[in-house]
Amino acid sequence: MQPPVEPMLARVSDDLPEGEGWVYEPKWDGFRAIVFRDRDELHIASRDHKPLQRYFPELPPALAGALPARCVVDGEVIVGGRQGLDFDALLQRIHPARSRVERLASETPASFVGFDLLALDDADLQAEPFSARRARLEGFLDAPADPRASVAPRTQVLLTPETSDAGEARSWMTELEDIGLDGIVAKRLDGDYRPGERIMAKIKLQRTADCVVGGYRLSKAGDGVGSLLLGLYDGEGNLQYVGHTSSFRAAQRRALLAELRPLEGGTSFAGGRVPGGPSRWARAEEKTWVPLEPRLVCEVGFDRLMSGRFRHASRFLRWRPDRDPATCTFDQLRGSTGAR
Repeated sequence: MQPPVEPMLARVSDDLPEGEGWVYEPKWDGFRAIVFRDRDELHIASRDHKPLQRYFPELPPALAGALPARCVVDGEVIVGGRQGLDFDALLQRIHPARSRVERLASETPASFVGFDLLALDDADLQAEPFSARRARLEGFLDAPADPRASVAPRTQVLLTPETSDAGEARSWMTELEDIGLDGIVAKRLDGDYRPGERIMAKIKLQRTADCVVGGYRLSKAGDGVGSLLLGLYDGEGNLQYVGHTSSFRAAQRRALLAELRPLEGGTSFAGGRVPGGPSRWARAEEKTWVPLEPRLVCEVGFDRLMSGRFRHASRFLRWRPDRDPATCTFDQLRGSTGAR
């Protein structure tokens, strides 16, 4: 088996599938990676088939010491800290300067958490049931009894914890939120490995927040609101941009634009972080936005807060005319979101 190999994927599920034949694993907040080892040759491939070993020079020797001489292992590259998974630190590891990469390898070492075995020696195992592939993995990787042991500020090569108890999996969702657990992945014990297909189920943590609407961006057609720009007040009373929501139909976009016109030109995010700030992922069109007087509040659903911003686009739930914008602070998120 040679790279590239598409990783098997998961579809989003509202709840844990239950019944005989299901097993559950933590959903790690890291970079999906498939490790190919052929004796002295070791290649770590990202989900989009880019080599990762140059960004994580501490991983190849650790993997060589833990894996069989010839194998293909699917897993996740993570960075653990004293407070849990640190996706921000993981992102910083993707840097073109070798000197910086080497320094970060020492300061924020990465680990590899394996969760599937695609090949071993001369055998292609993709057609075998997951239970058999997992049993082979257990022959050379240890799974900690407590998932918290997988998160540490040092390099480890581990097998992801697993349970067949749906109740225990649900407890992982809540009790391990503080270490940055991204949710739960459910797998069939009799399932084969299907590259690129959404066979597994993933149940992600969902949270809500009441946010101030500090601005908007126009839709591509220019006749409606493309997205609302959201903010939360910090301890100094500054409205800090935290993300956007754009889940509106065409008619709603046009009606919303008319409703927002009287609020245009307001104080918006003055004094705080603004939309369209420096980012290696920002597109040019994301820098153009219209500031609003911060009077409107809406409730949105989101999956994770990272560096004071929503990791992904949030989902609009409802307007909150009963909520004073000044009370929409970061305090509402602490203790319930894993924010750090």
